[in-house]
Amino acid sequence: MTRPQRVQIREVGPRDGFQNEPETIPTDDKVRLINALGRAGLKRIEVASFVRPDVIPQLSDGVEVLSRIDVPDDVRLMVLVPNSKGLDNALKVRDTFHEIAIFVSASETHNKKNVNRTVDETMADNDSMARRIVAEGLHCAAVIATSFGCPFEGKVELERVLDLAERFAESGATEIGFGDTTGMCNPAYASEFFAAAIERLPGVEVTAHFHNTRGQGLANAFAALEAGCASFESSFGELGGCPVPVGSTGNIATEDLVSMFHEMGVETGLDLDLVIDAAREAQQVLGRKLTSHSIVAGPIQWAAGVR
Repeated sequence: MTRPQRVQIREVGPRDGFQNEPETIPTDDKVRLINALGRAGLKRIEVASFVRPDVIPQLSDGVEVLSRIDVPDDVRLMVLVPNSKGLDNALKVRDTFHEIAIFVSASETHNKKNVNRTVDETMADNDSMARRIVAEGLHCAAVIATSFGCPFEGKVELERVLDLAERFAESGATEIGFGDTTGMCNPAYASEFFAAAIERLPGVEVTAHFHNTRGQGLANAFAALEAGCASFESSFGELGGCPVPVGSTGNIATEDLVSMFHEMGVETGLDLDLVIDAAREAQQVLGRKLTSHSIVAGPIQWAAGVR
């Protein structure tokens, strides 16, 4: 595959990141941070999840956040729904967003621990939801967690993951994200996996979602890029993680991903300085040091004529 010269990056920190914080972030701060991400040039931002507030209280203000954020008109906002009830609630405010994500874990054990249903039960609901989302004229994205390995079951077969992806596509999903939910992927497998996924899913936007749990997130993103992947998800400040199991740390940092791509000559359409500013602002809001490298080092400053 020819390396893509331009990529799309979806910022997932306002959903995937904020939901994993031990304390609820004030709505005003959420709105301010999302607005900053929009000003940084991000055209795709995941901002809310329609889940029971007693399950994830950190996102219980999602409707208010959606109604108050003020981003450029060309920014597409995504929400996540776990089931048909969540979709019902989301569609009550459908004018506040553009895209809906549905999801499943490729691993039976992780899916059961995460949503208390079998994979088949989840996929039956997903099939119905995808068709409803498409009928509403909304972009339907599907996410497959534990695509590269399960902390409970070990290896997840590539064919199993791609079979689930094909089922999503048949239901109407035009984008499928593959999540390294607990940071078990490696660059060699990322290359093999995305080459196979792109070949198997013609006409579907294939998205890479890597976590940096074991420090291989950027290497995996590079391998996916080399395999032809041009769509990525990341989280400013390296926020995020997975509550199942404990110890699964955040997504690759948006600012680190953008820095790597820019130094490689790959266009993102983002202002790296403004992405870093947003991550530093998040660090202040949370009152703790975040783990991205670019927050500390900043963008590379090349001396005139030296590179």
